[in-house]
Amino acid sequence: MSDTPPPVPPTDSALKRTKFIWRLLLVSNFALGAYMFASAKRRDSTESNRRREQKSQKGKATVEVPAKPITVLDDFNYDDFLVTDTTPVQVRDPIPEEQQREIFKWMLEEKRKVKPKDPVEKKQNDQEKATLKKFLSAESIPKF
Repeated sequence: MSDTPPPVPPTDSALKRTKFIWRLLLVSNFALGAYMFASAKRRDSTESNRRREQKSQKGKATVEVPAKPITVLDDFNYDDFLVTDTTPVQVRDPIPEEQQREIFKWMLEEKRKVKPKDPVEKKQNDQEKATLKKFLSAESIPKF
């Protein structure tokens, strides 16, 4: 009898040995899903029905199929779908003018910190800063 050594069991895991197969299955599943998603057709679309009829009638006499008439539902009540908002509007106390000025000053400081990326953004930022300066220099702040 010949003394041949027994086969050596693999030292790496089964997952590493079958990595190629798993990758192939994953890619093929993605490809199948993309194909099914791309080839899905709307069954109730009149345009797809027309195209199917035109493809099946190549070389034959073409018959024009009239589109279904669109009917307007005059007795349709849209109020059934509208949901009324039952929460009351909260009326808040007006902000004191001194606190508004502090807020406008803070906003102006923040606008000065902003670095514009393009000329359009710079122009808009300058306009907003000019508006804030007008509010700060005015004797009274308008109430909105």
